[in-house]
Amino acid sequence: MIDLLEGRFFKTFIAVMEEKSFNRASEKLGYVQSTVTNHIQQLERACGQKLFYRLSRGVKPTEAGLKLAKFAHQFVHLGLTLEEAMNESNQPKGTIHLSMHESFFVTRMSSLIQKFRLEHPMVKFKLETGYHQDVIDDVSQHVVDFGIVPRNPERDDIIFYPMLTEELIFIASHELASKVDTNGLKVLNNESVLSFGNSCLYHTHANMILEETGVETSHAIQYPSIEMIKKAVQCGIGFALIPKIAAETELEEGDFQSLPLSSGIFSTHGIIVNKDRELNYPAQMFKSFVLESYSFEKK
Repeated sequence: MIDLLEGRFFKTFIAVMEEKSFNRASEKLGYVQSTVTNHIQQLERACGQKLFYRLSRGVKPTEAGLKLAKFAHQFVHLGLTLEEAMNESNQPKGTIHLSMHESFFVTRMSSLIQKFRLEHPMVKFKLETGYHQDVIDDVSQHVVDFGIVPRNPERDDIIFYPMLTEELIFIASHELASKVDTNGLKVLNNESVLSFGNSCLYHTHANMILEETGVETSHAIQYPSIEMIKKAVQCGIGFALIPKIAAETELEEGDFQSLPLSSGIFSTHGIIVNKDRELNYPAQMFKSFVLESYSFEKK
């Protein structure tokens, strides 16, 4: 089987997986579509399995295709790591592929990446965003070098490096907060809980705390970003549980208030790495840089 495989086949396979289309994959790679088709056919012959279902609008991977994805990412990553090792110099060069929640990137990681790139301008970053399970999946499938999650996934295939413990708070408009002060938490039963959706760990935390405090709200609204959630809260659409750091400016400027639903809500963020992942030199440097930055912060 190994004699039939070429690295470019795996690069094409990953492009088709990401684009969900042979045509878009060919545009992304700069190939004609027949070349993409040929590469996938070569892989299918080598694997002895059909890798994609052809649909009316694009393609989707078969079960065999999903199995191959993990190895394809590893193969391409190994090739890039080898190339970088052969060209290693005093100035690190290469791409670091990360996955994390959008709110963590906005509030914490963007400044660290900016600082790191000032020192190492030849290093590039490729970012994926998703919820807790999305990030875990990216790491376990070797889609990224490492991810950042708000809780230890406690999995045998993943190593967790704790970074910081972050406080979470419930926020609400002044009008809703005033109603809670006057009439108690029962007024929240008629209000909407705003979150990133059921897949978000903050949503799970919020539901658990609401249940513990006797709030039985049945309304939930999903938003794609933390900025939309904050604006919706400010408009009085509902209330939300978010990292305190993400609300500090608005709290200081009086755009909304915190709710006394629970005190001491914390989440321990950390870096997760697939235990079988051989990080390239820039990724090793950035991982150490991030952990050292938060270690210094704790002192």
